[in-house]
Amino acid sequence: MKLMEYQKKSILLHVVKNLLLLQSMKKLFLLVVFLMALSASAQDVRTVVAEYVYHVPENMSLAEGKKTALENAKIQAIADAYGTIVSQTNTTRMANRNGVSSVDFLSIGGSDVKGEWIETIGEPEYQINYEGEQLIIQVKAKGRIRELISNGVDFNAKVLRNGTGDEFASEKFYNGDNFFVSFSSPVAGYVAIYLVDIGNDAICLLPYQRQQEGIYAVKANQRYVFFSTDDASPVEKPLVDLYNLTALYPVEQNQVYVVFSTQPFVKASDNLTREQLRQIKGDDFQKWLAKCRKRDVNMTVKMIPIAIWR
Repeated sequence: MKLMEYQKKSILLHVVKNLLLLQSMKKLFLLVVFLMALSASAQDVRTVVAEYVYHVPENMSLAEGKKTALENAKIQAIADAYGTIVSQTNTTRMANRNGVSSVDFLSIGGSDVKGEWIETIGEPEYQINYEGEQLIIQVKAKGRIRELISNGVDFNAKVLRNGTGDEFASEKFYNGDNFFVSFSSPVAGYVAIYLVDIGNDAICLLPYQRQQEGIYAVKANQRYVFFSTDDASPVEKPLVDLYNLTALYPVEQNQVYVVFSTQPFVKASDNLTREQLRQIKGDDFQKWLAKCRKRDVNMTVKMIPIAIWR
């Protein structure tokens, strides 16, 4: 009888020890989760005032000049705050000398800076001046920027003209040219594609119009060509939207936004136009994109400038 009581006490003590151990492990797990969340939230976010003086080329309209000036101002502000990755291409040249960043000329160079513009606060202020026949635009804008602590997912996206191979990659289109986008990612995730036109309207190109979920999933290490029935799977062929680009003016500057994340996200709320395009105001699109990026620090956005010649 005494032996049985001893065994009961031993078993009870063993159970209590296990419960205490389990509780300690639970506290440790919560502490690790808290520290991870604290580390993520420690990302540097700043409110800045961006200023830029842009000498507009002769073949560029006032609206296009204002848009380019604003983008340059954003990039300059990010470069001043976080520095740049020194690079040189046919359209972009950025440098950082003795801690002072400079932008010689660029159309869009957001991939060359170590941060990103999250959102614009209020309306940008513009001053329009002329020196002889030279149009000069001075812009001032307030916004929030975020340091890029991690590089995010380095996905590949190219705008293609009149062909679906990567050798057809181009940022220059002519009236009536076919438009495609190639995409591949080293990890699975979700992608959306928007085109912001000269009127500052954002057109949702992907997900396709017939997709009711408002989300497009992609697999890892697989090349996609969007807006091409020849490159779509048999199931997807009926869903594919086809596009060709047109211009009302001699030359129009547009921007293609490719948005990718490993976490699910749904496209912005839009309206169907007479031309059967899903459209949202450019400012509302930027607000939607800012909210998405605030919630998802792993979201990566690539902006590709294109010119359409009539």
